[in-house]
Amino acid sequence: MTKKNREQVLATLESLYGLEKCGLDFDTPFELLIATILSAQCTDVRVNIVTKDLFRCYNTPKTILLLGEKGLLEKIKSCGLSNIKAKNIILTCDRLLSEYDGIVPKSMDELISLPGVGRKTANVVMSNAFDIPAIAVDTHVFRVSKRIGLAKGKTVLEVEKELMKNIPREQWSHAHHWLIWHGRRCCVARNPKCAECKLQTLCDYGKQYLKEA
Repeated sequence: MTKKNREQVLATLESLYGLEKCGLDFDTPFELLIATILSAQCTDVRVNIVTKDLFRCYNTPKTILLLGEKGLLEKIKSCGLSNIKAKNIILTCDRLLSEYDGIVPKSMDELISLPGVGRKTANVVMSNAFDIPAIAVDTHVFRVSKRIGLAKGKTVLEVEKELMKNIPREQWSHAHHWLIWHGRRCCVARNPKCAECKLQTLCDYGKQYLKEA
């Protein structure tokens, strides 16, 4: 894809989703960290339902540790993978208190050192909690960016690096959200809505659809 086409793609996505933000509800970096850990293989809608109740009384590392792993598990069980998530969240809260005075760190290296935190979660926290330019590659971003032609990598890390190269740094965080929302509303996993997509003539997948239509 040429630089001009990439610019047109990004401009179109911005026109469609420029006001969209993170789908997870949070008030603090810690709340976002926990919500993002819970979002693995779970919808943002479900996570928001769970955290609305959880964060009323348990929204700091200390209070979650007081709740305990069993108590936490009971509150997050509808999120899926709840056993491993509860264990990792308790371990992360303990690390935050013992090594960071209860404060969520801002750097990639520090974030991914926390139990249950990978690059995607770290990028979400850096971008949305600390306004640090980052591109978090979830299933939507991975699928949509490859279909469009913004990236061709076979792994999440390869796609992340390609997107960082092909998208201006000042647009990284915004583009992350644009790709997510396009994946949710139009470029869905099965039967993408190519016929009504505004990127139809710019997208690699869309061009193939036009040939076959």
